Amino acid sequence: MQFTKHYNETLQETLYTAEHESGLTIAVMPKEGYSKSYAVFGTHFGSVDNRFIPPLGKEQIVLPDGIAHFLEHKMFEQPDGSNVFESYARHGANANAYTSFHVTAYLFESTQDIAENLGILLDFVQKPYFTDENVDKEQGIIGQEIGMYDDDPGWQLMMSFLGAMFSEHPVRVDIAGTVESIAKIDKETLYTCYNTFYHPSNMCLFVIGDVTPELVGDCVKKHIVNKEKPAEEIQRFYGNEPKQVLQSEVTTKLDVSVPMFMLGFKDPDCGYNGKELLRKDLELSAICEILFGKTSPIYTTLYNEGYILGGMGAETACEKEYGYVALSGESQDPKMVRTIVFEGLKKAQTEGIKAEDAERVLRAMTGRYIKQFNNLSGVAHEYMSQAFNGIGLFDYAEVIRDITVDSLNERLRTYFDTERSVLSVVEPR
Repeated sequence: MQFTKHYNETLQETLYTAEHESGLTIAVMPKEGYSKSYAVFGTHFGSVDNRFIPPLGKEQIVLPDGIAHFLEHKMFEQPDGSNVFESYARHGANANAYTSFHVTAYLFESTQDIAENLGILLDFVQKPYFTDENVDKEQGIIGQEIGMYDDDPGWQLMMSFLGAMFSEHPVRVDIAGTVESIAKIDKETLYTCYNTFYHPSNMCLFVIGDVTPELVGDCVKKHIVNKEKPAEEIQRFYGNEPKQVLQSEVTTKLDVSVPMFMLGFKDPDCGYNGKELLRKDLELSAICEILFGKTSPIYTTLYNEGYILGGMGAETACEKEYGYVALSGESQDPKMVRTIVFEGLKKAQTEGIKAEDAERVLRAMTGRYIKQFNNLSGVAHEYMSQAFNGIGLFDYAEVIRDITVDSLNERLRTYFDTERSVLSVVEPR
């Protein structure tokens, strides 16, 4: 297997990439002198992918909500009855897994026996074992997990926000599904998902730490089943999402002492991937820091007049099919928060962002980007979250250099439309 070397002068970091003959994408970042290594084996399959046509298929398959998360749980069940976590523990590794809207990933971190632990990771993810009995058992376990999230104010705040913002895209549906939806899952549907989405050509492996590309390449050759690459891609269906929001306001009552809010703006211009998508994400992140950061006039007004308690966070979500920017925090008067934010946005759109503010924030973002390469797990998850969007680990530095105050102001004027906003509130019961 031939690895390609990518060296970034700004970061002074090297990344090696290769593609296995099965279609599996492999990336290795050696970190000389680090005692720990971290590996993530992920598939481009998340909670939103429950309507699809598999390669060479003709009819659309519709599966129950929550099936990607359910499948993640069941992958740890082995045909011989062995416990994957015990296998890892014998080689000094900590293991875990997660399901997001777009990715399911399996991971471990270890200070020893990297080749052995990597072999465990690659082997068990390629050996699904579903029976009627173990599926029934898992439905009860995940049903309890769903119940826990039903009482989680932060999670319900976000899911209510997404449900009000999107009318068709499945991002509006809880990752774990509902008790009713997971009751429809059986071993046949799990095997359908596995055979469609867990093909190596739909997956990638990222390893960082005290490793070499040769070690990782040898493990892949030894453990990856060389399945033939599909002649066609998976066709995914996410509905025909309109530009307008479904509801401008939504309120939930839970056991909280102070109302929580999430105020966001729907992305009006989707359909991009790669560096163009990354550029949008970085520009929105810079705008959020300039307009809503702790030194901004909007934040200062909200804080000094007592409309926010304990701060306010900002986040961006930029995917090919959808996106949003959201502000969240606690407030006794969420509607007044919205009024002040809208007034501040209108003023900023009229007067424009200043060049010195843009330069300051972009420099700070670059510094944080460089610093994150000391965090192995952070680098690994950043790679996995962007890999299926066609964004490389080193693209950040190149894209951020091209951002200007003019491009920020253009994004500010076109993105933040109060007619496409949602206010989600969790009030005390």
